[in-house]
Amino acid sequence: MFNRRSFGKIVGASAVGAPFAIRASGSAEAVNGADFVAHAPHTSFAALRQIKAGELNVGYAEAGPAHGPAVVLLHGWPYDIHSYVDVAPLLAAEGYRVVVPYLRGYGTTRFRSPRTFRDGQQSVFALDLLALMDALGIERAILAGYDWGSRTADIVAALWPKRCKALVSVTGYLITNREKNKQPQPPKVEWAWWYQYYFATRRGVLGLENPEYRRQLAQLVWRFNSPTWRFDQATFARTAAAFRNPDYVRIVIHNYRWRLGLAAGDPRYDGLERRLAKGPVIDVPTVTLDGGRDPFTPAGGGASYRDKFSGPYAHRTLKGIGHNVPQEAPEAFADAVVEADGLRRR
Repeated sequence: MFNRRSFGKIVGASAVGAPFAIRASGSAEAVNGADFVAHAPHTSFAALRQIKAGELNVGYAEAGPAHGPAVVLLHGWPYDIHSYVDVAPLLAAEGYRVVVPYLRGYGTTRFRSPRTFRDGQQSVFALDLLALMDALGIERAILAGYDWGSRTADIVAALWPKRCKALVSVTGYLITNREKNKQPQPPKVEWAWWYQYYFATRRGVLGLENPEYRRQLAQLVWRFNSPTWRFDQATFARTAAAFRNPDYVRIVIHNYRWRLGLAAGDPRYDGLERRLAKGPVIDVPTVTLDGGRDPFTPAGGGASYRDKFSGPYAHRTLKGIGHNVPQEAPEAFADAVVEADGLRRR
């Protein structure tokens, strides 16, 4: 499909299954664990669209043929749809209909009512995704994401498998069990999550409400999450604009406080959360990706979550790549989508 020359250089030894392509700008340096400068060929999407979907008026980008097989690409925090600015055209060129929505609280996505609870618990993002698919007339789609996007895609694949043709999930299985989340992890792991404890305080809320501190915090997280990715200020500014959404602070704060058991969710979704707390197994065709330099990648080359995927499966570890996999390694991510689609057809 794409240029396969650098496959052996960047994909880790834990990769299984058929080879797939990868291109990371400055990839030779990335292999050696050094910084590299990404020279992305695409700087923006075409004009964004808006559509009413459930509780939201969703802002999204779309590429590819309108009647092609649908792929929905889901971003994380503190990122936005531009994580996929180079992935989307690759998939569009292969005939996929690519939809890249802003999550609730980001970019041009808005709540349709001022009275709606600004809920950041995990299940509502999945319901947002289903509502968007309904509004766009998409019955089934390949779902792919990282960070919050992985969790959202995992939930739909687990609870509504008929809506998910195949799955690409960075960092594997990310469905939250709040009871288990109460248990401490090794200090080095806890340190990587420092910002969720910051957000648990009033001081953290005030820090996130401060526009300049909000930008500084996001830049700090980008650098920590992706130690080999030397992004430029224009790239960061393009995404930081999404944080000016009027609900951004409330959604981010509620998301992290809810995960820690410090904030209540909407009781309408208690039943869904109880099902998710049981850790449902995902049986749709899946490709999981780990960034080799992502501080949140668990040890073991995907072994820690392998038993959560019971269908056709492949795993890739990407050498020299951090947390924001689609933006750091767009061809690898696009190839994973195509590979997951191929697993479905076996």
